Amino acid sequence: MNKETIEALHQIEKEKSIPFDLLIEALEDALHSAYNKTGNAVAYSEVKIDRDTGEIHVFELIFPEGEEPDLEDEEAEFDSSNAEREEITPEDFGRIAAQTAKQVIYQRIREAEQGIVFREYSNRIGEIVTGIVQQSDSRYTLVDLGRVEARLPRSEQVPTERYEHGMRLKAVIKEVSQNPKEPPIILSRRSEELVKRLFELEVPEISDGLVEIVGVAREPGYRSKIAVVSHSDGVDPVGACVGPRGSRVRMVVSELRGEKIDIIPFDQEPARFVAKALSPARVREVLLDDEGREATVVVPDDQLSLAIGKDGQNARLANRLTGWKIDIKSETEMSQEDNVFTVSEAESEVADGRCHALTVGGKRCPNAALTASLYCGIPSHQVLASERKEANK
Repeated sequence: MNKETIEALHQIEKEKSIPFDLLIEALEDALHSAYNKTGNAVAYSEVKIDRDTGEIHVFELIFPEGEEPDLEDEEAEFDSSNAEREEITPEDFGRIAAQTAKQVIYQRIREAEQGIVFREYSNRIGEIVTGIVQQSDSRYTLVDLGRVEARLPRSEQVPTERYEHGMRLKAVIKEVSQNPKEPPIILSRRSEELVKRLFELEVPEISDGLVEIVGVAREPGYRSKIAVVSHSDGVDPVGACVGPRGSRVRMVVSELRGEKIDIIPFDQEPARFVAKALSPARVREVLLDDEGREATVVVPDDQLSLAIGKDGQNARLANRLTGWKIDIKSETEMSQEDNVFTVSEAESEVADGRCHALTVGGKRCPNAALTASLYCGIPSHQVLASERKEANK
């Protein structure tokens, strides 16, 4: 080694942000290992590199009698502060150093870079990043993020998407690994977090905290539903996400390669939230079983297939978005299945604001009663209201 090598290490420090001392120490360790493999290596030794000139020096460590370290414990680090040092640099050690240095420096630079990447990106899990597709194989797609490469595993790819060389794409950081054999950053295009982060980029009201995405349900490549709420009077959360003439949601759809997106206003009232989550279908009534978190939804006959969706997709997404198990019935089905009865005479006198009908299972209807009525708006329940009115005449 020489002064040019020292200058090269300083240049690596600037370009790769790897501390110079770390590079020197790594090289000293590697050269020490190389020395120990020579035929004339002494029992106790160390290698030092002059930080200014690049000269390499091998020293024998001479310990006081009885204080020699245990060489059988290879992982143990011994204290050499009480040892005398005698230089024993072999004449041909420069040749050994030249053979070792390039390979070792490259290896340690790679390890140090991975450590830096791990520390930086492990704090960014869930963030969105933009990269350029480099290549794909059966395991993953390689994505260049600029300073570092990342991988998009098959399991995190969207089945309807194709990733061509040179394509620019956005993804979220799902995980950061320390496996030196593969790119450390693992990306995802399937994550529901990607939809959320894309809206944060496109909608200023979200990044400013005026609008919040409280839930996302997604079937990647096909459809997503997001629930949004406003934290500021006068700000329409759905309108903010849609944007002028649909410009904001259109940008998100474009980035998701045409995936459909339903934007649902969040509602604290479960029945209303469930009804809105089944958009674009129109809902007539929602019956809730709070204990089992089950919702029976009644829709007009012509809305049944729309509410369920292709292969049940719309109902599944609404289920996941709301957290309620949803059973969808048409009005005709409901009228055939739901025999209703009034409550007892004593109880029927109590106008508590809740529908007084009982289902065939004997449970009280959870819907709110209509104004000036003891029953909700479900047609069969309104029949009871009419019968009660006739009976009281």
